[in-house]
Amino acid sequence: MDTFTEPYTRAGDDISLDAVRKQVSALEDAHRAQGTPLSGRIIHVCHYLPVIPSLVTRTPSGVLSPPPTPPVLPGEVPPSPSDESAVTGTNAAHCDSNSQDQRRWKLAPRYGHAAMFSGIRSLSTTHDQLIVGWTGDIMSVPNGATPNSEENVSPSGDRVPSAQVTQADRNALESELVGYDDDGHSTVGTHKIDYVPVWLEDKVAHGHYDGYCKTTLWPLFHYLLWQDVATEYASVDANYEQYEQANQAFASRLASVLKPGDLVWVHDYHLLLVPRLLRAAMGERGSDVIIGLFVHTPFPSSEVFRCLPRRKEILEGMLGANLVCFQTYSYSRHFLSTCVRVCGYETASRTVAAPLIPTSKSATSNRNGPCSCSCADSATTNSPATAPTAGPVELERSATKRSSGEKYIGVDAQGHFAAVGHCPVGVDAERVKRDTLRPGVQPKLDALKALYGDKKIIVGRDKLDVVKGVLQKLRAFEKLLHDYPEWRGEVVLIQVTSPALTDSPRLERQVSELVAHINGEYGSLHFIPVHHYHQTLKKDEFYALLEAADLGVITPLRDGMNTTSMEFVIAQERTKKSPLVLSEFMGISQHMSEALLVNPWDLGDVAAAMNRGLLMSEESKASRHAALHRVVTTHTSHTWASVLVKMLLFQINGQSTARRTPYLPKDKLKESYDRAKKRLFLFDYDGTLTPIVKTPAMAVPSADALLALTKLTADPANIVYIVSGRDQAFLELHLGHIRHLGMSAEHGGFVREPQNGDREWINFTEKLDMGWMDEVAEIFKYYTERTTGSNIEVKKTAIVWHYRASDPEWGLFQCRQCQDLLENNVVSKRPIEVLVGKKNLEVRPIAVNKGEIVKRLLYTNPDAEFVFCAGDDKTDEDMFRALHVFSSTASGKATMEAPLSVTLTNKPSSSSGSSTSTSSGSDVQTPTTPDVELAIRPDDIFTTSVGPSSKRTLAGWHVTTPEEVIDHMLYILGERGNGSTGSGGTLANAESSSL
Repeated sequence: MDTFTEPYTRAGDDISLDAVRKQVSALEDAHRAQGTPLSGRIIHVCHYLPVIPSLVTRTPSGVLSPPPTPPVLPGEVPPSPSDESAVTGTNAAHCDSNSQDQRRWKLAPRYGHAAMFSGIRSLSTTHDQLIVGWTGDIMSVPNGATPNSEENVSPSGDRVPSAQVTQADRNALESELVGYDDDGHSTVGTHKIDYVPVWLEDKVAHGHYDGYCKTTLWPLFHYLLWQDVATEYASVDANYEQYEQANQAFASRLASVLKPGDLVWVHDYHLLLVPRLLRAAMGERGSDVIIGLFVHTPFPSSEVFRCLPRRKEILEGMLGANLVCFQTYSYSRHFLSTCVRVCGYETASRTVAAPLIPTSKSATSNRNGPCSCSCADSATTNSPATAPTAGPVELERSATKRSSGEKYIGVDAQGHFAAVGHCPVGVDAERVKRDTLRPGVQPKLDALKALYGDKKIIVGRDKLDVVKGVLQKLRAFEKLLHDYPEWRGEVVLIQVTSPALTDSPRLERQVSELVAHINGEYGSLHFIPVHHYHQTLKKDEFYALLEAADLGVITPLRDGMNTTSMEFVIAQERTKKSPLVLSEFMGISQHMSEALLVNPWDLGDVAAAMNRGLLMSEESKASRHAALHRVVTTHTSHTWASVLVKMLLFQINGQSTARRTPYLPKDKLKESYDRAKKRLFLFDYDGTLTPIVKTPAMAVPSADALLALTKLTADPANIVYIVSGRDQAFLELHLGHIRHLGMSAEHGGFVREPQNGDREWINFTEKLDMGWMDEVAEIFKYYTERTTGSNIEVKKTAIVWHYRASDPEWGLFQCRQCQDLLENNVVSKRPIEVLVGKKNLEVRPIAVNKGEIVKRLLYTNPDAEFVFCAGDDKTDEDMFRALHVFSSTASGKATMEAPLSVTLTNKPSSSSGSSTSTSSGSDVQTPTTPDVELAIRPDDIFTTSVGPSSKRTLAGWHVTTPEEVIDHMLYILGERGNGSTGSGGTLANAESSSL
């Protein structure tokens, strides 16, 4: 995030559709060759199904019905080409009248979101697909009638309340959707598209969509607050409950049809909670699901998003995905900044090793036949000469390094890594081209030419929505006529506005009044400068209008992908090749740089661009149009969909399929505990015995934690240590009263032995050269002066620079700069190491860490037959690592060399009970430190990480919370806790350093 370069496409994706599909096929073959299960199916979760189901009205009472038709076996009666009464406008596969259930529904295509569904359908070339979506409001139609789906007009009839749709009706719809295709023909071929309806109660459905989506999320994502769009006062959270319920219904329905190896894509802002809810619904299998989330709308800056009361819930829902994808680089950068600034998450980078691509001989599992090219070969062969500049947030692809791995930048949310990227959506260029050649287009085009004669035509088509900038466009056109009077009587603006998500009578009135004002000021009896049509155009009228235009003006105040601009370019290919004026606030503006980009708020700038476009030479028009046409026909909806699949496949080798740490079983732990004659317990403090809290001083042990520690230390067979980054005073204050409890403070710099009445702390750094602290302190002071909110903490064995109160991005940048300076100029000369913690940078002696203390304790207690070690952060990984580095002897038992923490002492340690050595600072190996043979078996070592199972750790087991650590201890002791969690707080807003 230290660059503002905004590439539109990711490096390696700017290639042909066939090349991307070959990459996808090669990746799938590679994963299968490595034993990764892939079902070959992609599940798309959308708000609506691309189908309008209408419930057939039953025959009115009093009218006799004919007897049911006897069952007819397939092939007994040849199909009649003239018999279309039951199939007009619906799936031909559903014309069979032998089933009464199949006559319960009329199906018709649902229009809208054409680019998204076109991309989804294109994947059926290579994959089976499942589309999960809401049915929409159920309307009734008379028996034999056809629902009117033209231009997405709702079918005639009454709305059927969801409660009146019986289970039999629902089952019948699912049966009729099998094999349905929106072209009116059953799907044929290897790969099919199935539809899974989600049923929502009316209150939930409309509270979700008309409520929270329309009045809260949609305005926010377009940089509007609620008072800007609300017609009356309403609580921002009024419909959040319905939003959550609807997302839960989608997640539950999806979980019921999910199979191992499926790839899941969740689409748009209606379903932002689904990734997290789906993992929860899948239980233990939830962590294995590969989930992508694509947000089709803009994503606002953090200062706008932070106004949302439910911001944390929304972000956590989104971060449940493996990959969060946006239209543009800037939107992905806004999302990362929001996670960092608003919720305190940290960005992280991961390098994922790409799977080895099979050769043509081994790629026989490819569903499309053997693939002889690797991803690298495809990218090298098909990449254009000029590739877009790569930014830090994008999921970069290097054709020459593809076999070594790929770097992903994303968000680390409590151990789960969510990669963040961008991938622009396009239109189905081939379909649009076919539509422009429809027979009805040319007559309407000729009529427009005859109507307006030799006048220049400026065309605009927008939804009548406050963010579409219709008012600003009209004012800019008025300024054109004012500043360039030569255009009066020579140019007309045809502005078409279609109904928006929410009706706005005020906006409609303002537009009408402004149109009347312009026409009154600059029009005459035989000339009207502005023609405003508030209606939905049919396809023939729409494409005729685009082809007749001398200039296209699309200037929304904020928009994601605007398909009209792309359709304009394709429609102009066979006519005038007219220029296009675009708003720079559209996500697509970076893509279409050859258009005339303007600030829609700057009316003079827009008017000047209109004038420039109208006066543009034919040569300039042709060159600009050629560049735009190449972009629009290359980055299509089909390419977008295939690239999304490729991006998601790369996540399979990432965190999502890393080793899942199993949950620590209580019975196994107790069985091993009861069997052992001597036991060693090693606990971290913060995040392990107490929850991480915003104020470190408030991390007080709970009553249950104190009970468990007291009971454990009361057994002479148990040796119990707290191995923490806290200082001695803090540990003494809260745990010093437990007589037989051993303590290690400041990451192993100080140790207090668990002997009766012994309060002396052993200093392992007493004889070490600590002169480096002054040098490091000077460097830290330099960065403290330049980083507002940062401070220095000087410990006895380490020095820490904290930036938790600083601007998160600036603090992180300064931390990296400071780390680089220390590692290049100080670490190479001194026996120290630099640790990056949670909002801090720590420098300590290389011989002082938690791992060395664990080695010391194990070395001095070789007869221990049970070891339990628990921790939650990076410093605790040293403890887990120390318990993994044993070599086996011929007898099969583990041996251990004397660790550095032992060789630094000049008095031999006792091998019974606990250590009694003192520090002398000597680093010479003495004859009193031989290798020891350990009694422990690998199965009796319980290294336990506190956090999710997906967390990267060396531990063999995991529990989720500190409370579960305490609960396991009380279980093996046969005790019951009182459920107290202490004053720790929650795991959120974790700001303690690595303690």
